[in-house]
Amino acid sequence: MAKPKKPARENIAVNRRARFDYTLTETFEAGVVLEGWEVKSIRANRAQLSDSYVYVRDGEAWLVGSHIAPLASASTHVHADPTRTRKLLLHTREIAKIFMATQAKGLTCVATALYWKGANVKCEIALAKGKEQRDKRATLKEREWRREQGRDLKVTTRG
Repeated sequence: MAKPKKPARENIAVNRRARFDYTLTETFEAGVVLEGWEVKSIRANRAQLSDSYVYVRDGEAWLVGSHIAPLASASTHVHADPTRTRKLLLHTREIAKIFMATQAKGLTCVATALYWKGANVKCEIALAKGKEQRDKRATLKEREWRREQGRDLKVTTRG
């Protein structure tokens, strides 16, 4: 009997700017502590991760700067703060690794994606080193080169 396929992760929000502004080194998967209205808003695709980062305090990881817009129908009886700091669920050794990297090595920890894993919302976070302006230009040149290369391949295969 064949094993059932695992469902592909369904992205909710992706921080595309993080890959452009930073060189990502190591990624972690973290659970996110959410309130009920936040889950409803996420199901309605009202989440955003731009400019979000992670910091460690008192042995706990926190997600700062993420924006989950409240739905008018779902959050009528509570005061909904769309940019509140949310707790991340990680193993102790992962939190220690993130803390040591951000303190000693001068790295930062950014949120790169928010996605569904089964019925749970997970956040992909990554240790990152900031790129300089010249590195960003090199990334743009490489992206343009790949695009041109793809166009050339399409023309040669058709003709």
